[in-house]
Amino acid sequence: MTPPTLGNTTPGRDLKRRFLFLGLAMVGGMAVLAMQLYRLQLIRGEEYAAKSVANFVKEVRLRADRGVIKDARGTILVDSRPSFDAFITPAFCTQCFEQVIPRLAELLTLDADQRQKVEDQVRAARRNAPFQPIPVRVDLTRDELDRLNARRDLLDGVEVVPVPHRNYRAGTVLSHVLGYMNEINQDELERLNADGAKYALGDYIGRRGLERYFESQLRGVDGVRKEVVNARGQTIEELNDMLGEHSVVLPEAGGNVVLSLDMRLQEAAEQAFPAVAGAVVAIDVNTGFIRALVSRPGFDPNLLTGRITPAQMASLAKDPLQPMINRVAADHYSPGSTFKVVSALAAYKSGLFRPETVVNCPGGYKLGARTWRCHKDSGHGPVNGRQAMQYSCDTWFYKVADTLGLDPIADMGKSLGLGSPTGIGVVAEVPGIMPSTEYHDRLSPGGYSKGMALNSAIGQGDDNVTPLQLALVYASLANGGTLYKPQLVQRIEDLDGRVIEAFQPQVVRKVDINPAHLKAVIDSLMAVVNEPGGTAYRQRLKDIKVAGKTGTAQVATLGAVRVKTHQMEFFARDHAWFAGFAPAESPELAVVVLNEHGGHGGVDAAPTGMAVIQKYFDLKAQDAVSPPPRANQPYTPTLPPAPDLESAILSRGVTPSGLPNATAH
Repeated sequence: MTPPTLGNTTPGRDLKRRFLFLGLAMVGGMAVLAMQLYRLQLIRGEEYAAKSVANFVKEVRLRADRGVIKDARGTILVDSRPSFDAFITPAFCTQCFEQVIPRLAELLTLDADQRQKVEDQVRAARRNAPFQPIPVRVDLTRDELDRLNARRDLLDGVEVVPVPHRNYRAGTVLSHVLGYMNEINQDELERLNADGAKYALGDYIGRRGLERYFESQLRGVDGVRKEVVNARGQTIEELNDMLGEHSVVLPEAGGNVVLSLDMRLQEAAEQAFPAVAGAVVAIDVNTGFIRALVSRPGFDPNLLTGRITPAQMASLAKDPLQPMINRVAADHYSPGSTFKVVSALAAYKSGLFRPETVVNCPGGYKLGARTWRCHKDSGHGPVNGRQAMQYSCDTWFYKVADTLGLDPIADMGKSLGLGSPTGIGVVAEVPGIMPSTEYHDRLSPGGYSKGMALNSAIGQGDDNVTPLQLALVYASLANGGTLYKPQLVQRIEDLDGRVIEAFQPQVVRKVDINPAHLKAVIDSLMAVVNEPGGTAYRQRLKDIKVAGKTGTAQVATLGAVRVKTHQMEFFARDHAWFAGFAPAESPELAVVVLNEHGGHGGVDAAPTGMAVIQKYFDLKAQDAVSPPPRANQPYTPTLPPAPDLESAILSRGVTPSGLPNATAH
């Protein structure tokens, strides 16, 4: 045997060293494995257990019933109808982009943009929320539903879910009040959920009107049901019992909104209103609650809540009469002679004029080098304050403005709520304009001049009011000077009719009006309707004494020769107004009618106002002897159905200039 050489290792020693290194590596590996097991099992055990369960236990959302909207007598105006939506869950969608989405696109006739949107959402969800269902098509038609059910075995991850959709039973009637719903967007989703809401992709949210304003009360609280599913998202019924009794959390229905409106009066107002565009407001003078409200033209909230086409949206946007605008509160107009009650109160308050003060009307009023015309070219002759209101003599009010200037008139108008929002809240509104000398100095070229006061005194110039504001002015006169906040909702109820919240009349302020002055103005308004020569005398009611005022507001400068209404382009015609209340001796209801570009107040607005007042008191007498109807009856329209969107717009008779032509109206 060769003796070992210094510096060399023996084979045995080399083998031992290798075993030592291998043993150390195994010990190190076992230590790392033990640490990982400790972290997974003890430190993050609950987290991973939950994720493991999520792979085969799916949470199915149980949607809460959205509250209904009723009129004052309990008639259901808005509820929900059964429908089906199609969803796709990325975690369960195998061969999603290669097979499933192409099949869906074919079965549901998705266009290229719609298909791309679904693909983008699925890709994003696979990274962030793979178990979150993504809406593909809402409110499936019967044919679409049948096609999906027939091919369900080829659509992994796709499910058809029953989802209630909003049903607006009155169609275009009250559309601006009720509002509509559409799909929540991503920004809203993140913002609302950060505040504790629980919305999901594909949820619908209230837009405009009551649907928006009472969204949180109407929506309710969704429930949840846990189900055992396989890798394709299909329910395994026999394993569901393993989840226990806590696998279902029932939803809580939303509250019901009860309006102050009476649909019987609403329908009467709709039927009596001849206008293609305009507004009608009927309001309780002693509470501020609104009893009827018409804004025309309206829109169909069922269409906007459902699957509206790009062509239909374009038609709405191009409609020259802008049906999406609520003319009751979100647009303002020159009030014409209905404003003269404000000027009369300012005149009497100044002490420079009394109801007996006489001004001679030769057919106009001369100020400097210009003559302001009275609506009666031949003049009214000598008239006092009462007669000036009765005959609607402009000249008497020109004299008031020349004597007082603009600011006393503006101050009276502002005290009655003009130039400021009413605070109705439920619907959007504009503040209107109650001009003053400061207003004109700030905004009018050359600043204020006295002629501006003459225009304002008869409700022209920069005077602008909403029909709702004017209704509150006349309601304030009727009740002795109390300005109320207008309200559309009386209470919120739960599913069983128990009151959750009741709304009481809200006083904005007591207006400083001398009772003698107020009595004089009301007396002159009674003469307008009930005495020969009054501008509304021909429309008076037989058994109800009405106090009111007609108005014809110019929207274009008068030429040397007056032109008949039917000879003018639609948007150049005067606005026709009527404002009044009844019964004059003990007022209950104030009514304002605006027939936009309709002609003359006495002919084209007053008849509607009188019809609404008559119907209100007819219903009051009827209800005094008849038992109330059973509550929660669905509303059945008695009005003729509105034409479809395109036909309605074509019927406007649009000329090449974009204005409805004269013969179409």
